[in-house]
Amino acid sequence: MLTRGADEVQVGLDPRWAVRVDGLDPDEVRLWCGVGPGTDLDALARGAGARAARVRQTVADLAAAGLTRPDPEPGTTVHGPASADADAWSLLTADGDGERQVLARSRAVVGVVGLGATGMAVATHLATAGVGTLLLDDDSPVGSVDVAGGAHRWADVGVPRATAARRVLQDAAPGVRVDVDAAPDVVVVVEHDAADPARATLLMAHGLAHLSVVVRAADTTVGPFVRPGVDPCLHCLDLHRADVDAAWPTVLARLTAGGPDTGAVRRRGGEVGVVAGASAALAAAQVLVHVDGSVPSLTGATVQIALPDVVGRVRDWSAHPDCGCSRLPGPPAPSGP
Repeated sequence: MLTRGADEVQVGLDPRWAVRVDGLDPDEVRLWCGVGPGTDLDALARGAGARAARVRQTVADLAAAGLTRPDPEPGTTVHGPASADADAWSLLTADGDGERQVLARSRAVVGVVGLGATGMAVATHLATAGVGTLLLDDDSPVGSVDVAGGAHRWADVGVPRATAARRVLQDAAPGVRVDVDAAPDVVVVVEHDAADPARATLLMAHGLAHLSVVVRAADTTVGPFVRPGVDPCLHCLDLHRADVDAAWPTVLARLTAGGPDTGAVRRRGGEVGVVAGASAALAAAQVLVHVDGSVPSLTGATVQIALPDVVGRVRDWSAHPDCGCSRLPGPPAPSGP
């Protein structure tokens, strides 16, 4: 609440929900500027004396604008870092029940493959946003470069990444479940240089929704988000690349083959902290949109986040006519909020 003039106050700053309340007398302006989180608006109206009817009408107008909500039912309050998500989603959702939306995330199971600086930050964002279970996959040791952006801790250098990640996540979100026996709802795959076609094929074969994140020396590509049978897949992207670069299949094979005799000299380095942070936040947000029951914006799209400005550059992709992914049976319709 802030004063706009002698007879007007403004509620909120975001243009998606901010409103102006005008035609007020000075006493009403003072009354509304004293309102804050947790104010009992009914009690406020009862104590407004001769202005009670006007105050009740303003309360009704604010409720119609989605700017008020009742006290939560016992046991339905979000605590900790996810409470900020609940507050924001209470303003963004039609029913104003951000608490319910965030609490529903506790039933979600998300896999994260690749736990360098980017993957670790993805996992942390998801845990602190209320995702209940994380399946972690990366047994390579934590290196000093993995401490970029505070993703890993210096004390964990030399420890397997997945082991170190469990400790970090338990500190950040004590209620998160890690590596339980559960099937993932979605998998985030963080890879270096190129997405491995064999892994993508496996995810498609199991009908698992997945988000690709590919890290390179000075940029990271986030996307596409793939719902098997619905969206363009990673093989579609490789076919499009091969259409403009006939050598791409050879290059891809060199980048993703294992062993020392692959015909490629592989870079062994870390992940730039600011790129990792921006990429991880975007990737986690896409997963949360899916977990919340909506369609991520990166279905059929990628975002390149590059130095020096780390401003995302979007590229749209279509299903390739030579790929059969669009003929796969699609996933069931999402349920929940």
